[in-house]
Amino acid sequence: MSTETMEAGKMKEIKKAQAGSTSRVRMIASIGMLSAIAAVLMLFEFPIPFIAPSFYKLDFSEVPVLIGAFAFGPIAGIVIELVKILLNLVINGTLTFGVGELANFLIGCALVAPASIIYSVNKTRRGALIGLTVGTAVMIIAGVFLNAYLLLPFYAQFMGGMEALISVGTAMHASINSALSFALLLVAPFNLVKGVLVSVLTLLLYKRISRIIKGVNV
Repeated sequence: MSTETMEAGKMKEIKKAQAGSTSRVRMIASIGMLSAIAAVLMLFEFPIPFIAPSFYKLDFSEVPVLIGAFAFGPIAGIVIELVKILLNLVINGTLTFGVGELANFLIGCALVAPASIIYSVNKTRRGALIGLTVGTAVMIIAGVFLNAYLLLPFYAQFMGGMEALISVGTAMHASINSALSFALLLVAPFNLVKGVLVSVLTLLLYKRISRIIKGVNV
């Protein structure tokens, strides 16, 4: 092998290593940016009247999380979800001793992980749609169980007991008589609406934003 060939091979390896390093830096910078955007979006929350009690509030912080997960994979999505929650804790603090934040993280991961895993296998609009549909379904199921067996019993301690909390649900839906029926009849529809709205926004924004975050010079 000639000296010129060996040097050319070394140059290719160096360029490949530099490209990989630049890509990693870009990914880390993008994860930080998307986490910050998600944390800010958590501040803009609003209730959905006639679907769930006013203490259930919708925000669109999962949109940048999903965009990051689609662009960089499910692990990146989970990292963004975690950093988002930690940033929100710094900004807002917690009134639930971290229980609400833990549930928010788990429910967010229930949406983001399945959606991004499916999309990573089939990176088309159809793959994204299937992933978001499955993710929404998983989020609804996770939300029911987390609310019925963790969140509602915890919040009941601050609302005069479980009976007082259930009465809030009964006022909206006469069939509600337990934490599980509360979660099934109020929380599940709330998460369905959230999943649909977040999915639509993600489908509309992902391709445009992914071109920016993957092409940003850092």
